[in-house]
Amino acid sequence: MINCSSSFAHEHLLHRLHAIQQQYRHIPPHAMQQTASEFNVPLSQVAAVVAFYSFFSTQPRGRFDILFSNCTSCGYLTGERNLLQMFCQQLQVTPGKTRADGLVSIDETSCIGMCDQGASLLINGVPVTGLNAAKLTQIAQLIIDEIPLQQWPGAWFDIPDTIHRRDLLLTEHLIPGTALQRAFQYGVSETLAIIQQSGLRGRGGAGFDTGKKWQLCRAAPGKARYVVCNADEGEPGTFKDRLLLREYASALFEGMALCAFVIGAQKGFVYLRGEYRYLLPHLQTTLERRHDQGLLGNDILGQPGFDFDIDIVVGAGAYICGEESALIESLEGKPGIPRIRPPFPVTHGYLGQPTVVNNVETFIAAAHIAARGSAWFKTAGTPSSAGSKILSISGDCEKSGIYEYPFGVTVQQVLDDCGATDVQAVQTGGPAGTLLSPAEFGRAIAFDDAATGGSFLVFGQQRDLLAIHRNFAHFFAHESCGFCTPCRVGTQLLKNALNNIAEGRGAAADIDELQHLSRIVQHQSHCGLGHTAANHVLDGLRKFPQVFSLHLRPHFTARFDLDQALASARQITHRDDAGAHLDNER
Repeated sequence: MINCSSSFAHEHLLHRLHAIQQQYRHIPPHAMQQTASEFNVPLSQVAAVVAFYSFFSTQPRGRFDILFSNCTSCGYLTGERNLLQMFCQQLQVTPGKTRADGLVSIDETSCIGMCDQGASLLINGVPVTGLNAAKLTQIAQLIIDEIPLQQWPGAWFDIPDTIHRRDLLLTEHLIPGTALQRAFQYGVSETLAIIQQSGLRGRGGAGFDTGKKWQLCRAAPGKARYVVCNADEGEPGTFKDRLLLREYASALFEGMALCAFVIGAQKGFVYLRGEYRYLLPHLQTTLERRHDQGLLGNDILGQPGFDFDIDIVVGAGAYICGEESALIESLEGKPGIPRIRPPFPVTHGYLGQPTVVNNVETFIAAAHIAARGSAWFKTAGTPSSAGSKILSISGDCEKSGIYEYPFGVTVQQVLDDCGATDVQAVQTGGPAGTLLSPAEFGRAIAFDDAATGGSFLVFGQQRDLLAIHRNFAHFFAHESCGFCTPCRVGTQLLKNALNNIAEGRGAAADIDELQHLSRIVQHQSHCGLGHTAANHVLDGLRKFPQVFSLHLRPHFTARFDLDQALASARQITHRDDAGAHLDNER
């Protein structure tokens, strides 16, 4: 277990379970019982947390525990080659299972935020990118020889951040303390007014007015107030937080402290996605440096009574925790199941107290606004979308990476800048966002047009869009928290329906069923994941109907493949001859 500064919330339940997983390579029953006693919570709560997060396991994982990303950009399918399958064959491992000798386990996981780095994986939580057959062969040999990760080529673990375009936030680094000094100079009311006048809206995609959120939290009754940074960037195709957390962490913490000054908070949390755990030492170092500079702790910068500190809580693999109420549940040591709203976190958030939840980019923008003024911020953007937007661009383009644009830039301009030609479609905002056809490339990146939390996926003409839809559907089915039936069952049915169509078992009636099912998931689900899980299907049916119709059969075809269902029987009886199949042509 990591145990260094107070900046790491080492007593958090998720961290204790992570330490147990590291020690035993799984979380055994006796450890769950002991943890429940130590944290004074029911055993059922600990067991529910272990079951909820994908990075925890009740069955032993390998000493080399490998998770391949299955994202459309950093996934293991490269052209005609399945890198995961190839790697499993090299190491004689069944996907999803640990090899009998306990040396290695191989499985897949959702996007790990390496979309500009090519096919990628996590090995014992550490990312390795730029995968190809040759590199995986080298990795397999190192594992066979049981060479510790510390002795692997260091260059394999270097994750470069490529910034192709800088604007308001990325051009200059904020001098530590500048925003806070201005805030102390202006006072709480004037500082809040500056944030409100800037027109800053949340950069996570929903676009709620930041100044209004802070004002509502400040005015809400409560014994304490909290500042929470949502660094659980889990939308496939989004990786801007990877850059911001590594190169602009000080500005993030300054923005959180600024918010604390405005709302009257003494405690803040950064909820860091589990896939970015490797960034934890850097973030701790930055927090410690700000402590040394008098920018965190008691009487910050000599301001009497302004005490504020930040802890880092690391998630354990759950996309749903990007939803603010699910994130708060996770902070409280529970499964990340979204709450019923209202009430909203600004009045009833962490521990039932008023809480501001903003993402990394929003807090950084707020710090710059406090330091430079609302007029400076409004020099960029549009009347309804002030400032700039940082985009994570990946897919079929020459220059994947980070681009910062003033709001209002067109999709076509972005495509031109990243070297994308002969583009079939663009997905903004990740699978939960909007699928754009070439006729829409004149649309603007803005809250009132083509909104995005930062993901910008480019699909060239050679891409099979139906395969993209299947990938998205599998993602949502896997990441559903299971709380409500429309999402829990609906996302599985969408996945199955798309599988049937892609595998040639779909008929025209299935299109109507897809439409109907998508509407149910969209309108009846409990939270934002369900509300947006069918967006890509509805967009695809409306804008690219041929993608689906080309795979349909003119007559009814059974969705149940009986011959495939008998595969387990053939395996048990060790028969694979023609007589063991229902297909006479085999």
